[in-house]
Amino acid sequence: MAAGPRKRDLGELIKIGQSVSEQLRGPVADTVRTKVHGWRDPRAKMLRRRRRAKRATVGWSGATVLGGVWIGVEHAALLGFAGVTAMIVTALFLYCLIGSARKTIALHRQALPAATPPPVRLPPGGSIAREPMRRLAEAEAGLAELLVQLGTPRPGGLAPLPAESLAHAQESAQEAATALRAVAAQLAAVERARDIAPLAQRGPLELGITDLSRRLEEGLDGYVALIGTAGQAVIASNPVSPDEALLDASDRLSGLASALRELSGPSSAG
Repeated sequence: MAAGPRKRDLGELIKIGQSVSEQLRGPVADTVRTKVHGWRDPRAKMLRRRRRAKRATVGWSGATVLGGVWIGVEHAALLGFAGVTAMIVTALFLYCLIGSARKTIALHRQALPAATPPPVRLPPGGSIAREPMRRLAEAEAGLAELLVQLGTPRPGGLAPLPAESLAHAQESAQEAATALRAVAAQLAAVERARDIAPLAQRGPLELGITDLSRRLEEGLDGYVALIGTAGQAVIASNPVSPDEALLDASDRLSGLASALRELSGPSSAG
């Protein structure tokens, strides 16, 4: 008789634990992704290298000063062997200080890389929008790397693409990503409404979900097409046509983003 209530209590505790874990999974995962992004971001890496080089320079400066004090003390005390030792050690400190200072100056002369977009929170695990948004995040990182390559001199003596073309591609990509995330948020909201709505009202919501999902996939295909064009531009041997192709792809993506914004109004899902 007592086993039944205890079993039910255990089942309720398990359900409560699962509910709590579902609530914590999103924020914990977001925190992990943010920390990983901060560690892998090229701009953050360069700033960490600068800080490490500066700390090393300050450390060697202090050691060199102490070495100079040691030399002065030993010279005043007329201790020949100890004085020579102090001079050798101080010379080593000075050598390390010069190398560290040169590295620090060189790092500060290098331009800081552009920061990659921070990770965004994905839709819930059961949402149709989650996988497209995961692919979008990967696509954004890939496009950022390609644009860096296109903005630097390439093998074979090819000049980097014009800065205005790269800026146009980046702006078009950001515009499209914002529009896609708006559609994904709308899709997730309609999914939640469908799950709690009466059965008689779920049919129109299902149709809205299908339509929003189709728009999301079409928009993501357009974003990936820009990445394909940028990748081809990286390996292209013609220094002129890659720029034209990238501009064309950017214009098409910008138009697609405008269409997504117009079609994803509050009343379009119904």
